[in-house]
Parts: sequence; structure tokens; C-alpha cells
Amino acid sequence: MKQRIFMYLFIFTLLLVIFQFVNSKNIIEDYDQKLTNSMEENTQLKDSIRMIADDKASDIYTFRFDTNDDAMTHWEKKGFRISEFVPLIKDGLMSLNEYETEDHPLVPFASMSGNKMRIDQIRMLNHKWIIISFTDGTYWGEMLLNYDMNNGNVTFKELSSLLYQP
Repeated sequence: MKQRIFMYLFIFTLLLVIFQFVNSKNIIEDYDQKLTNSMEENTQLKDSIRMIADDKASDIYTFRFDTNDDAMTHWEKKGFRISEFVPLIKDGLMSLNEYETEDHPLVPFASMSGNKMRIDQIRMLNHKWIIISFTDGTYWGEMLLNYDMNNGNVTFKELSSLLYQP
């Protein structure tokens, strides 16, 4: 009788161990599969982010004077140092913000909010064109300018402009 009880206990323990082993193995395989899937998805997402970042990085350098060798060479051949030329042009535009009249000397739109129109952002595209944005605090717009340097004087000519509605 004692032997049978020990044998039943042994078989029961053996079955319990086998059940625990199989159950643990299935849980570990499931976790391993989930981890593998997550790692693959993570790799795909990182590749997607890298591709988007590369596209954005190339866009940052598109249509910029300081990355356009031909535009810089144009002014260097005329005797200008680029490190002094770009601030000269930008300062010339920003100095137009100081005006006594009612209308801005360059911006073709009159202020409708009572504040003065002011140039707030400038991007030199190449050796001939500049894009500026302007605002009076409520209304804003953009302009495409042609610029030229004659005898140390900068001249600006409006090519096109637009005003956004708030």
C-alpha cells in the first residue's frame, strides 16, 4: 500500500513537472516571438525615421545662399567677402524697418492693424533673389525680391508679394 502511494505521488509529481515545463516553454517562446517582432518593427521604424531625417536634412540645404557655391562665387569674383556680404544685405533690409512714413519703403501693403509693417525673416536664395516675410503683428506676408549691389549700395526690387489673411 505504501509503495502504491509513493508511486502515485511520483507519477503525479512527474506529470506536474512535465506540465510546468511545457507551459513555461510555451510562455518563453511566446515572449521570444513578441520580442523578435518588436525588434524587427523597431528596426523598420528606425530606418523610416532615418530616411525622413535624410530628406529633411537635404531640404534644409536647398535654396540657400550659404550652400550655393555658384552664388557665392559670383559675389567673390566681384570682390566681396561672403562673411561680410551676407550681413551687409541682411542689415540693409532690416534697416528699412526704421521708417518715419506711414508705409514701409519696401513692403507694398499698408498696415491694417495700426502697427507698422516690419520685415521679420530673410532668406537669401542665390546671388539675385531673396525671400522675406513681413508682419504688422496681425497680418503677415511674403515677398520675393531681386537685389543688386552697385558702388557699395544695395538696391532691392520687388518681384512678387502676397498677404495672408488672419
